[in-house]
Amino acid sequence: MAEVNEVGSPPSPRKIEGIVVVPKPTVERLTERQLVDYHNHRTKLMRWILNLGKNPQKGEGYAYQTAKIRCARIDQFYRFVWNTEDRYTTTVTHDHADAYMKQLAYGDTSQENKASHQKTTKMLFRWRAWEFSDEEWEPEITFSGDNSTTNPRDYLTIEERQMVREAALEYGSIPSYRGLSPQERDQWKAHLAQRFGKPKNEITRDDFNRANSWKIPSLVWVCLDTGLRPIEVERATIHWVDLDNRVLRIPKEESSKNSDNWIVSLTDRTVSALSRWVAERDQYEKYDSEDALWLTREATTYQSYSLNHILDRLCDIAGISTNGRKVTWYSIRHSVGTYMSREEGLAAAQAQLRHKSEQTTMRYDQTPVEDRRDALNKMG
Repeated sequence: MAEVNEVGSPPSPRKIEGIVVVPKPTVERLTERQLVDYHNHRTKLMRWILNLGKNPQKGEGYAYQTAKIRCARIDQFYRFVWNTEDRYTTTVTHDHADAYMKQLAYGDTSQENKASHQKTTKMLFRWRAWEFSDEEWEPEITFSGDNSTTNPRDYLTIEERQMVREAALEYGSIPSYRGLSPQERDQWKAHLAQRFGKPKNEITRDDFNRANSWKIPSLVWVCLDTGLRPIEVERATIHWVDLDNRVLRIPKEESSKNSDNWIVSLTDRTVSALSRWVAERDQYEKYDSEDALWLTREATTYQSYSLNHILDRLCDIAGISTNGRKVTWYSIRHSVGTYMSREEGLAAAQAQLRHKSEQTTMRYDQTPVEDRRDALNKMG
């Protein structure tokens, strides 16, 4: 644990890889105890940015100059929060971030500068998801970096939703064991040995079945129905599943951003996939003392970065172009809100997405691109 030296100054190191841990305006603002706490908080964050921030899965951090600029911007955000709350805190929230974006929106800086601050703030919440299991932040408004106006959120179209649903059936699948020749079977055993981290001579027919698991289809299809946030995928347990009534029952203590129990509907197709996964799940030892509905190959819960990787692969399989778009796991949730609002109204979308406030759901009350195209065709 960091200590204060004899004159009460912050603990070492004062800099990390040449980047000042606590900038001077903040040093002048905080009390000695607050300074020690903030220094420790910043140290953890800065080391993550430099070593993991860019791509945690690959252990890739940001370049020095990028890290230096982002660390300075994060400090500005914290000081905004302290001004807003009229107190010191390191527990920043999505409401703080949205309020900060609104302040930036009314500022006279360039769109590029506003977009850079937004990227930095999103990175901060990625770290909080990594460090504290918080939920990643999706801003209410977004800024482009080309001096244009704010951009609408990207979401999957009806056609893309169907393509992603079908691509989930192909994700990681391999040919049937019975349909392979001995030579082909040997080649696939080598592939599965690498995939499952075991010797090729220990690969059995059960491993072929395991490769064609219903885990990913059930996860993706449930989210296409319910719009589960990444943190809710992480928290999902086997106890949420009510196959008889074709719903998920999410307790209030396990739901994100809510204080009520929630019941969300599932399609028959999703119930079929989920029932297969529930039966399959019981066959795996790593779930014996684990309530999590879905675990990764490493027996950890899914996080935003791993879910985004799955969606990237699904888009590749489906041939969905993501050029000029920001497609993340939240794109699935946004599509649920957009099309549920269109088909059944705001009340249905609010219930399915588990929003406390109708105002939040109203962000999805927009005309989908297909409807706008139909209108143009009718207009001639």
